[in-house]
Amino acid sequence: MIRNENEYQEASTRVADERERLIDHRARLKEAGLSDEEIQRVIDPMESFHLQLAEEVESYERLKRGEFDELENFRGFGHLLISIRIAKGVSQRELARGLSVHESQVSRDERNEYFGITVERAIKILDALDVRLHTKVEIEPPRMLALA
Repeated sequence: MIRNENEYQEASTRVADERERLIDHRARLKEAGLSDEEIQRVIDPMESFHLQLAEEVESYERLKRGEFDELENFRGFGHLLISIRIAKGVSQRELARGLSVHESQVSRDERNEYFGITVERAIKILDALDVRLHTKVEIEPPRMLALA
């Protein structure tokens, strides 16, 4: 996951470079006499990496626009906290200052996607980011058990 503008710039540049590298590599393999099937076998892992990086860049761009994925039963909550920070344009350093903790603590927490975070800590982070989180509870109807 891209977490800041520097990583975003590096990844964007790398996506463009990788695209060119793939085109050149494919042409060299063709010149070497490899069949289309052989070329695809060689290129597939490179293309997979390229697509993954491009998806990360696109995901960061969506976050900058304030577009978030919905949560279900708090799965992905840590990712959401990171996403909110990015969307608000707040650096890890600024968030750390707002939480009165060292920047390395925020960096560590984000690397672990806030795994095991307490509700109190989540509230402090949301407050520091000046964000209000609203929830919607849907109670599922009881399931009928199959009788044997």
